[in-house]
Amino acid sequence: MEFITNNLPLLIPIFIIQLVLIAFALIDLMRRDNTRGPKWVWVLVILLVNMIGPIIYLLVGRDEA
Repeated sequence: MEFITNNLPLLIPIFIIQLVLIAFALIDLMRRDNTRGPKWVWVLVILLVNMIGPIIYLLVGRDEA
């Protein structure tokens, strides 16, 4: 418990960044008609792969066409 209380000032910004990335990726996914792969797979990647999932979607999953 002491570890968490000592590192709380570092953990809160990371948690906020993660929530913002997830929200941005999910909103972008809902607005797009075309993606590289099924949308339900991207929802799972965004939600279950933590910090890296939204970044993977934003770099690979969006279909610009």
